[in-house]
Amino acid sequence: MTGATTGATVVASRTELAGALAELRRDRRTLALVPTMGALHAGHRALVERAARVADAVAVSVFVNPLQFGAGEDLDRYPRSLDDDVRLAASAGAALVFAPATREMYPAGDPAVRVCAGPLGDVLEGEVRPGHFDGVLTVVAKLLALVAPDVVVFGEKDAQQLVLVRRMVGDLDLRVRVEAVPTVRDPDGLAVSSRNRFLEPDDRARAVVLSQALLAGERAAGGGGTPQDVRQAARALLDAEPALSLDYCALVDPTRLVAVGASAAGPALLLVAGRIGGTRLIDNTLVELAGGIA
Repeated sequence: MTGATTGATVVASRTELAGALAELRRDRRTLALVPTMGALHAGHRALVERAARVADAVAVSVFVNPLQFGAGEDLDRYPRSLDDDVRLAASAGAALVFAPATREMYPAGDPAVRVCAGPLGDVLEGEVRPGHFDGVLTVVAKLLALVAPDVVVFGEKDAQQLVLVRRMVGDLDLRVRVEAVPTVRDPDGLAVSSRNRFLEPDDRARAVVLSQALLAGERAAGGGGTPQDVRQAARALLDAEPALSLDYCALVDPTRLVAVGASAAGPALLLVAGRIGGTRLIDNTLVELAGGIA
């Protein structure tokens, strides 16, 4: 175990993890887990800080999960900065950082048995990245089994992931509460992301079109617009940015992830995803539809 100077204990093996968790449970009553793939930023800080408010102790996992990367995706390129991650996690309130190697998480190699995301994992991100959410849910289920937290904390920026984790917890009767934290944004509105560091300066300036499109959709909904108005308001900005290769712009039911009807009323998720340069970004916002067809 290391990390004494950071204020957090850092462990890499299952044995070390079990010992560290026993220490935490001896002195504290409740435990929160913040699963991450590292390259921590202000959004992760918000997750850890929320976890520290809702539980007596916080564990952060740092693991770049190969199961959720498809062929040609950026597994090898994904940023890794464990020392910086430990410092950020500890300063935000984490007592424990679990940073296993791939062979520690998957000692028998690629698991023969995995969690299947089902139909909710086949749409939106799942359509663009087949099998992605099976990998996400499998590693989250393993982390929940290894850490046995009372609370697990995720960000709202990965909206589909949050929906699927909640469904997995409910459908499989897992004894953990899911906490969600609002998306953290830079001053210009861009959602913070580990992948933002790959954006060239010009592309970074263009990437704000994603959050601007979401804001346009919010305004259309707030003005009593129909679902079609909301979609068109967002698409108008997205289509006007030549640097963006759009994967989707969708307005869906926030729990079933199906497109809302023409006269839908109530909350709906507006989601956008696409590439700016060589970097793929996602974002979303919750809008309130007035209902009726104008």
